[in-house]
Amino acid sequence: MKKKLKIGILFGGKSAEHEVSINSAKNVIKGLSKEKYQIIPIKISKGGKFDHNKVKKVDVVFPVLHGPFGEDGSMQGFLKILEKPFVGPSVLGSAVSMDKEIMKRLFRDAGIPICKFITAYQGEEISYEKVERELGKILFIKPANLGSSVGIHKVKNKEEFLVGIKDAFRYDLKIIIEENVIGREVECSVLGNADPVASIPGEIISNADFYSYDSKYLNNKSVCEIPAKLNERITNKVQELAVQVFKTLSCEGMGRVDFFVKEDGEVLVNEINTLPGFTQISMYPKMWEASGLPLSKLLDKLIALAIERFKREQKLKTTKD
Repeated sequence: MKKKLKIGILFGGKSAEHEVSINSAKNVIKGLSKEKYQIIPIKISKGGKFDHNKVKKVDVVFPVLHGPFGEDGSMQGFLKILEKPFVGPSVLGSAVSMDKEIMKRLFRDAGIPICKFITAYQGEEISYEKVERELGKILFIKPANLGSSVGIHKVKNKEEFLVGIKDAFRYDLKIIIEENVIGREVECSVLGNADPVASIPGEIISNADFYSYDSKYLNNKSVCEIPAKLNERITNKVQELAVQVFKTLSCEGMGRVDFFVKEDGEVLVNEINTLPGFTQISMYPKMWEASGLPLSKLLDKLIALAIERFKREQKLKTTKD
């Protein structure tokens, strides 16, 4: 009888996305084959405490973590030091993808189309009038290093702007302020290491003012339409850009790329999530399911990709002859 692989599921974490991570982990555990794997859940408290010994005993780590201290390269660095294969991008891909400012600068350098933005740091004076002149009256304010729409505000005047700035700085020392793009919110899943492939795109149709944390997880004000109703040209463009984004940021394993598709057909990249949600309503697994890869097979593939990368890296020399 073939020995079962020990899969450590890291979840929870020191992040505002702690609860989303727990729901994602439940779905991953449910989807993993009990015949192939011995599943070892490893919960990280909101204070960041977890059983390190459990991590050392597993064959592969699946970090089902969202946001800082899990998706930003810090956990990936820890796992590399332990010499454990792990699912998702490595240190560099995780770090640059997590920081929205660095991510957008790399997109811009690679010629990937994005919306206009500016960066602001805690403690510096931020003039609403100056920002409005540069980006327009309606603005989005976001912490630079969070996901799940935590701390994000859509603002339409100076009063809302000041409230949004104050709240965003509760979560990060750096924030980005973006122009408001009028367009459809389209997403695309990417899977692979050296030769990544893109899924069928999906669309988020939100009845809220924007796709906020509440509309995603709490009040059912958003609908996922898969496949997205896009013509062939735009579908191909979304898929091509998704793979380009993935490669530009040195990602491996998985990623979900988010887009705006404007009425005139222009496609803008919003961001990438390198450890996207795996809840029952999450787009990443749902888009792969629609592409012919059900959850259990998707998880098998992600684990295989983690092992493949680990074996490749183990062949590299670490000392000089």
